[in-house]
Amino acid sequence: MIPAAAAHPFRALGVRNFRLFALGQVVSVAGTWMSVVAQDWLVLGLTGNSATALGTVTALQFTPVLLCTLYGGRLADRHDKRTLLTAANLVSGLLALLLAVLVLSGGVSLAHINLFALGLGLVNSVEVPTRMAFIGELVGPELLPNASALSAAYFSVARVAGPAVAGLLISVAGTGWVLLLNGLSYAATVLALRRMRPDELHRVAEPAGRVRVADGLRYVRSRPDLMVPLALVAGVGLFGLNFQLTLPLLAKTVFHADAASFGLLTTAFAAGSLVAAFLTTARRTRPSARLVTVAALVFAALETATGWAPGYAAAVVLLFLTGGASLYFAQAANHRVQLGSDSRFRGRVLALYALILQGSTPLGALLVARIGAEWGARACLVAGGLASLLVGLGALCPRAGRSGPEPPERDAAAEPARRQRSRSPGRRRDPADGGPWTGG
Repeated sequence: MIPAAAAHPFRALGVRNFRLFALGQVVSVAGTWMSVVAQDWLVLGLTGNSATALGTVTALQFTPVLLCTLYGGRLADRHDKRTLLTAANLVSGLLALLLAVLVLSGGVSLAHINLFALGLGLVNSVEVPTRMAFIGELVGPELLPNASALSAAYFSVARVAGPAVAGLLISVAGTGWVLLLNGLSYAATVLALRRMRPDELHRVAEPAGRVRVADGLRYVRSRPDLMVPLALVAGVGLFGLNFQLTLPLLAKTVFHADAASFGLLTTAFAAGSLVAAFLTTARRTRPSARLVTVAALVFAALETATGWAPGYAAAVVLLFLTGGASLYFAQAANHRVQLGSDSRFRGRVLALYALILQGSTPLGALLVARIGAEWGARACLVAGGLASLLVGLGALCPRAGRSGPEPPERDAAAEPARRQRSRSPGRRRDPADGGPWTGG
């Protein structure tokens, strides 16, 4: 029987450090999503609704993730995560404030926006894997699934509030003030990080030797049960998760919407994500590979349907459902990867997850921008959905699912003792200890 406190959907918020972090992140991420809407609207206004220009900005923001995130995961495994996150948020806030000053002064150009996107991408290549790995240090292994789901929930809350507020503020005050608020919002996370109690963190022992990216990659390669969800994330991320590009194009070129109506489309997508995030807070065990695959297929079907939405109201409803499916898939894949990883490699494993999920966006953004320029915004969504559908069907093939027996659930706190036992003569190692799966 599960104690009532342990079954509570918000149980991780009982941890003071996590509660502080969540509050800071709600404010900061809401500012970030306000900035996304303002930046996209600014680019389209400067370039006459150019899909190519918007795709280039998106690619510049995510290309550093593609190139540097594995190194960011190495830093997360080697250095104090709280310090890294503090520095990353300070730099991001400074970049946002500089862009806001340029916009408010009337001196902004597309080149400035491109430079800002590139700089923010460099910071995110360190911040994203560090933040994902830091959740485990905040709450410990038992509360990690709940804390991870709640993290997705507060990100979704921010995605609901941010675009809605941004659309109204852009209509009233312009994009510059929205960007200024984003710059100031980073202070919330910095303040939360500095008010934490370091002695209450569940820190992993510092590695004895060199922390190398190659060791993390070899570890993942030895784990077929990690490879399949990562491959799914790669395919769906490349083709299907380009909504930062497709939603403004859909609003501007298909529905001829104003900034407030564009904000509503983004908010509908985020609201669906929020509902899905709360549905995953009850998860206590590692999701199965089949669940991850089915979630990808449902998302693909809904994205395809959104591309054929007959009107604005239908698009809002379908985007709500698509947002929920995208978050549920991403969370299922994240939990399957994170809960199956050895804590010694978790920073690098999650860096690879972030690299695949976000790093595929630059390639996908350029491809989707080309489709949008030739055939329009609807074609972007339909093509992305159909391609994601093929990826999901591929994962259902018998060869793709041939990954050996399912490894048992792992408690990260018990890893040191388990590794000690694994050194006993005649004992075979399993994937969560870094060795090949031998069954039995």
